[in-house]
Amino acid sequence: MGRNILFITTDQQRYDALGCNGGTVARTPVVDRLAAEGVNYRRAYCQNSVCMPARSTMLTGQYARTHGVVANGIPLPVDAPSIAGYLRSMAGYRTALLGKAHFEPAFDLTGAFEENRRWRAGETGDWRGFDTAIQAAHVGSFNGNPVQHYGMWLRDHHPEWLGSFAPLLGAVPGGDTGAPETMHNPIPRDLYHTDWVADLVVAQLDAYADTDDWFVWMSFPDPHHPWDPPASELHRVDWRDLDLPPGHPGSADRIAEVLGAKPRHWLGYWEGTYANQEGGPGNFRPGTLTADQIREINAKVHVMNELIDEACGRVLAHLAAKGWLDDTDVFFTTDHGELQGDFGLLYKGPYPTDALMRLPMIWRPAPSAGVAPAEVTDPVGQVDLAATFCAIAGVAVPDWVEGRPLPTTDGAGTHERALCEWDSQFPQYGMHSRSIYRDGYLCTTYEPSTGGQPNGLEHDPFARRMFGDALGVPIDVQYDGTEGELYDVEADPYQWRNLWDEPACRSLRDDLVADLRASLPRRFRRLPVASVA
Repeated sequence: MGRNILFITTDQQRYDALGCNGGTVARTPVVDRLAAEGVNYRRAYCQNSVCMPARSTMLTGQYARTHGVVANGIPLPVDAPSIAGYLRSMAGYRTALLGKAHFEPAFDLTGAFEENRRWRAGETGDWRGFDTAIQAAHVGSFNGNPVQHYGMWLRDHHPEWLGSFAPLLGAVPGGDTGAPETMHNPIPRDLYHTDWVADLVVAQLDAYADTDDWFVWMSFPDPHHPWDPPASELHRVDWRDLDLPPGHPGSADRIAEVLGAKPRHWLGYWEGTYANQEGGPGNFRPGTLTADQIREINAKVHVMNELIDEACGRVLAHLAAKGWLDDTDVFFTTDHGELQGDFGLLYKGPYPTDALMRLPMIWRPAPSAGVAPAEVTDPVGQVDLAATFCAIAGVAVPDWVEGRPLPTTDGAGTHERALCEWDSQFPQYGMHSRSIYRDGYLCTTYEPSTGGQPNGLEHDPFARRMFGDALGVPIDVQYDGTEGELYDVEADPYQWRNLWDEPACRSLRDDLVADLRASLPRRFRRLPVASVA
């Protein structure tokens, strides 16, 4: 028997969500122990700060410009490589993806994409290199219709809870404070999707023999919005006891001052003149948030994180009971972060900051591998995961993988920078940014905007229902290629002071931008946008 791989991902979880990364509210002893026994990457970054591109990078080991999923409405090509399929074919691994997938658009009302056709048909078999694939979304239903395998399971077994979740992506007020997408969810904890995913994983592990090698991706939909964990668990964290997050500037005047020194879409989002259609509900205006609403959202996020930690503990205990834990490599990470009150903002999108791009990433190698516990500060990324899985399985890294195996100590010389990209899917936005983290600095350059230029989305029926002729009209925020952001993340951990235009930083800025452009892959696979998610 070789080394098994348990790959655990969350959705939209901040680096500081965990106790091992400085979190002081949510109790995460299970993942904290993984960090203590393994390698905790202090500077791990996503390669794109929304779901589909990030998840496609984890599956393919490629940058978004290579696999083509540069935004949430663009499906991963059906012929895209899969690290699961590679491990299966080259090393005989049995493979499963249990939980959230999201390699194809979710707002697909007809089942045009395979990911959505499968759950409608009740299929759970071979897909994208996984022998078994059973999916969950953040809610049980959308507009009254069940979604994903989880929604179909609720419909068939517990229909009374199918509609218990807060509405997704409408910024509908709820909870105690009227916070957007917030709700006291009456669903019993054991039927909530976090425990449901853990149940699937336990059952999947029981289907394997002692002699099987396996790769299981356990993918939790939380703590992504809507913020509606089971009401029975809300006693864990009372929002009334919380302070505003340290990344919140503290007052409306200070928010305006901080955001006013950044490119225009930052302050425009807070003021309501820039709709963050690509990272959250388009009708949401952060400037209307109250301090109590931010506190309530954060409290519910902390509860979600505790439930995830406990679900991980249950799966790890099951592995231990089977005698497999010593031969299992365990990874824990997420797809991207969440603003979660930093700068007075919520959600994600085209905001190059550690709140969104810096990830929790932990690798507890199988004890049989003999890797010493460590904290690694060299920058790494999601693009490196596939190569690391290959190293564990003892197979060559295929030429389509663009990352390198994760280092287990600092100073290995293999990881000097991390890169992240943003490309708008909506043609009226046309925003394109490129970011690099290196040597303690986070630098972002904005390419000339292409607002109003066609990219394929203008022909999509769903998009036309949303925007109509506005798809072809540039929004007010358009960049000429001279704009950017530069932060000393050690001195300025919340990125409040933009150094881009400071004369003393000009040489550093130019060096980082040149390094960024030289380091990005030359391949850029532009695909027609097929739907919106």
